[in-house]
Amino acid sequence: MTDNITKRNIDYKKLGLRIKEVRTAQNLTQENLAERVGCFVSHISNIENSHTKASLNILLGIANALNTSIDYLLADQYRNSSLALDNEILRAVKDLDDEKKQKILKMIAII
Repeated sequence: MTDNITKRNIDYKKLGLRIKEVRTAQNLTQENLAERVGCFVSHISNIENSHTKASLNILLGIANALNTSIDYLLADQYRNSSLALDNEILRAVKDLDDEKKQKILKMIAII
């Protein structure tokens, strides 16, 4: 028997809000995202507004289109969310030149 602590259902409202947050931070429209994922705009809208559940294939397509991870999109829904955030930070800085990485490191030290 699985205990209630380890068994959780995906909160599709939180997932939809996170997808919208990442999409808008990248200045993408639902149309842009739908085109990248290969689905209808209405499907992206329904996912973001939690009117429908995202299949694993669509969720993977969304994560790839937004250059993020499924972990990050679901980060606030599982215990090890810190690891997803760490990975997202690494993804964000990996392609920066050393000078920019040094600046970011100094900012981190300040906070």
